[in-house]
Amino acid sequence: MSSDSILIYDTTLRDGTQGEGVSFPVSAKIRIAERLDQFGVDYIEGGWPGSNPRDVAFFEEAKQRTWIHSKIVAFGSTCRAGVRASEDAQIALLIDAETPTVTIFGKTWLLHIEEILRTTAEENLRMIEDSVECLVSQGREVIYDAEHFFDGYKNNREYALKTLEAAVNGGASTLTLCDTNGGMMLKELQDIVSRVVQRFPKVRVGMHCHNDCGMGVALSLAGVEVGARMVQGTMNGFGERNGNANLTSIIPNLSEKMGLSLSSSANMPKLRDLSVFIDETANLRPDPRAAFVGSGAFAHKGGVHADAVGKVKSSYEHMEPERVGNSTRFLVSDMSGRSSLLLKAKELGIELDKSDVLKDFLEELKDREYRGYEYEAADASFKLLIHRFLKNRQPSFQLIQFRSTVGRQIALDRTVSEATVRVSIQGKEYHTVAEAHGPVSALDQALRKALAESFPFIDQVSLTDFKVRLLDDALGTDAITRVLIESTDDEETWGTVGASDNIIDASWQALRDSMEYKILLEEERSERTIAERRRTP
Repeated sequence: MSSDSILIYDTTLRDGTQGEGVSFPVSAKIRIAERLDQFGVDYIEGGWPGSNPRDVAFFEEAKQRTWIHSKIVAFGSTCRAGVRASEDAQIALLIDAETPTVTIFGKTWLLHIEEILRTTAEENLRMIEDSVECLVSQGREVIYDAEHFFDGYKNNREYALKTLEAAVNGGASTLTLCDTNGGMMLKELQDIVSRVVQRFPKVRVGMHCHNDCGMGVALSLAGVEVGARMVQGTMNGFGERNGNANLTSIIPNLSEKMGLSLSSSANMPKLRDLSVFIDETANLRPDPRAAFVGSGAFAHKGGVHADAVGKVKSSYEHMEPERVGNSTRFLVSDMSGRSSLLLKAKELGIELDKSDVLKDFLEELKDREYRGYEYEAADASFKLLIHRFLKNRQPSFQLIQFRSTVGRQIALDRTVSEATVRVSIQGKEYHTVAEAHGPVSALDQALRKALAESFPFIDQVSLTDFKVRLLDDALGTDAITRVLIESTDDEETWGTVGASDNIIDASWQALRDSMEYKILLEEERSERTIAERRRTP
């Protein structure tokens, strides 16, 4: 079966949830399925009916939905040894899920058949064919996942191929070759896949690869090169052990690099948003180094690189980042030159020219990095630094004093922190106090109280992440501490940084910048609104 069209099969909701730290309630599984459907994924594997109440509830909910493009898939195993498929409880649950497509896996490797299932090679062939035939007779499209196919093939080639023949005889539409242990190498895999494609020319061959050797994406693409026409994987590479083949890498490689037709090709600019959405739904931090969709995928730090990209983007970018919904970013550090600074400022919406005092600013920047500040994940602090140093922006509030204490209440068996803050705003002094479980939280709440009268929109800000790093662990508790804080007002998300040999002081600096940046944002939004009104006749 040859075609330039490749089908994408997503198993984030089933195989992906076998990964450490990944779990979705039913409502989240439905939301993810809807987004995958809108993106144009061909098959969405929803789970294993009967394995847990959550998957049962998902399929009940999925029945009530209208799916635009995707086919919802129920996943399960072949019938049990010694039991007819028509009488097997697991097969009945797959039918009851009422999905248009069912995927079942069966054994290929004699080791598993004889030592794990404790049955015979002939009975295993019967289980495969009978199970597929039973599901097909109920009007289901059946995808057969040949578990441990490559290990089984290398152990006993002829028997491995017989298991595929059993699935084809039962009526399977697709034979998925699974590198279940994730140990295959490229050439060996391509040799085996090409032989399977030649052996079964009328049936679609699919790939299901794992990332145990860091090869999941490469192996999936290699299989496509020799005739596979379906690729299974998970968004962001979720999955057991080292994860499954990552669809956020596979999809753009197939479409943008290999020129193959995908149902999702037209939606490629939505890929990064989809990736971030799934990470956030899983309550995981997006990987900044992820290919195509990571925040650092098109980020440039070295001065030579940044200067070149500023002139010709393709000089250091393999594709236009906008094609996958990403964007070019410029990072600033002690490696930066004037070109990097100008480009970074432009990215942040600040127009500078070479006549500005860039040399002095670069020296200031390098000195601050030497003292522990780092701005790659703290664009808001960097933007404020530009405004203060080059635009002569004065702080919206001046710190007079802060104090933070931590105490243990033995009778109540709890730790309590108290913070007091004194700030001056346009000559008026505010002195506030707050109590919380932790010292940073108490400091944050006291600062908000102090700013609330003058800047009521401060209550829109919430802290979404807090990271602490010791910069010289040889000094132990005397080491310089860098604090990175991520904040949001539900319209924009920003990062700020502080550095000090005192963790509370470093936290204060990052908190201060977060609130100052929110004030700057409101000023810029107000200016844009006024400008738009003036342009409106």
